[in-house]
Amino acid sequence: MLKKNSWFLRFFLMIFGILLISICVGCYRLGAFGVDAFTGMNLGISGFLGLSFGTWQLIANALILIVVFFTVPGYIGLGTVVNMVGVGYIADFLCWLVKDAAGIEMTLPLRILALLLGTLFASFGVALYMKADMGIAPYDSLAPIIAKLTKDKIPFQYARICSDITAIVIGLLFCLAAKGNIWTIIGIGTIINALFNGPLIQFFRNKIDKKISL
Repeated sequence: MLKKNSWFLRFFLMIFGILLISICVGCYRLGAFGVDAFTGMNLGISGFLGLSFGTWQLIANALILIVVFFTVPGYIGLGTVVNMVGVGYIADFLCWLVKDAAGIEMTLPLRILALLLGTLFASFGVALYMKADMGIAPYDSLAPIIAKLTKDKIPFQYARICSDITAIVIGLLFCLAAKGNIWTIIGIGTIINALFNGPLIQFFRNKIDKKISL
């Protein structure tokens, strides 16, 4: 086990975890098999409001942050701010880089690869920056809040499934209201993310806890 009570190690885990989450969001969008739950909700709402994805994601995080502040303020920290500001715009940049700058055509094998990478990076990224304990994204705080309020009668992994399914429904409703293409939001990737992200996050958290002690 790596035993380091180091601010720099925690900072690295936080930054690297958030970077993986950003890449995950971009990969899901590039794969076009449906995006992760929170991104799907934000894409649906941003399309309805006519805002860029990055801008609305920042607004949505700010709104959820208010709830977190009055319930579990301990979850708010530097990682919260970095996640709120960075993820949406980094995902936007990745999509632009692949589609526009590089002109890469997303063939079926590339789309499947993007889906697999997105699924892996989503759970591993969240596990890393939760381990850093420097604050987590407002949305990622919802599952721990549910687990805490129910005194772990609803464990983290199942609380995450509940919050993800709720986010998917909201995104779908706004997408339908905007008469958008629901298949850019809802797809096999969305289902995989909603059902497996929570359990995979918990799996990686257990593995990381055995390797790193902060």
